[in-house]
Amino acid sequence: MKVPDIFVGKRLFVGCGNPEALGRGPAEIRGSGYLQGPTITGTAAFPNVWASSMIGPLVNPESPPPLIPGAFCYGPPANPFSIAVVGSAAFMGMVNTNADVIVGRHLATQGEVISNCGGHVLSLKKNFDIPHPSRKGWRLRHTCPEAPTNDVYFRGKLKNKDVIELPTYWKDFVHRDSITVSLTPIGAHQDIIVKRIDKNKIYLDSRSVIPIHCFYHVFAERKDGDSLIPEYPGETPADYPGDNNQYSIVGFHYDIKS
Repeated sequence: MKVPDIFVGKRLFVGCGNPEALGRGPAEIRGSGYLQGPTITGTAAFPNVWASSMIGPLVNPESPPPLIPGAFCYGPPANPFSIAVVGSAAFMGMVNTNADVIVGRHLATQGEVISNCGGHVLSLKKNFDIPHPSRKGWRLRHTCPEAPTNDVYFRGKLKNKDVIELPTYWKDFVHRDSITVSLTPIGAHQDIIVKRIDKNKIYLDSRSVIPIHCFYHVFAERKDGDSLIPEYPGETPADYPGDNNQYSIVGFHYDIKS
């Protein structure tokens, strides 16, 4: 049977079921409906039953194309959408997507933020990944220690040498006058000192008759941003007196846990 329009003044039931949430008798909710499913809305191109409700792109030629106006910082929304929700939405189970998740405000979780198929847990480490300061077409990624200054470090072991070779990019990356060096002799007292620092090399000297054999640990402050203000009056990270755009604070900018 084909009809142009159907008006249901109270409730619509399709299939079998007992939707108690819609009420009985005087408690029946006018305008409610129950579909046992499965149902398909939009394109009918689903090859088999994927879910109780399957929603695809709009294919009705008599409808204007769907459009959600506005824009995010990286561009317009991914129009046309197959589903749109005004107001809050609740999902009481897992949400799966095979594409990106685009968030217009905060992403708040009560658990961890896990990526790379479980290989990266956001709260376990704090990284930076920036264009390489010395090599065009390269990038530089470091995992940061926590300190009251924006420091990076370089460490290793020296044997039968008196020069520590720093990474070549350090001359463009750190304040030279912020470089500090810790030396730990190996095997015997060697009375080792830092003789001088020249671009990407640290020259050592020793009064010992045996060759230098030591561990070294070099710290320096990055110069590609403002110096960190470790203590300041305030109630939240928003009260930071410096440029907050230079930082990404766990629990404030991301990985916000209730």
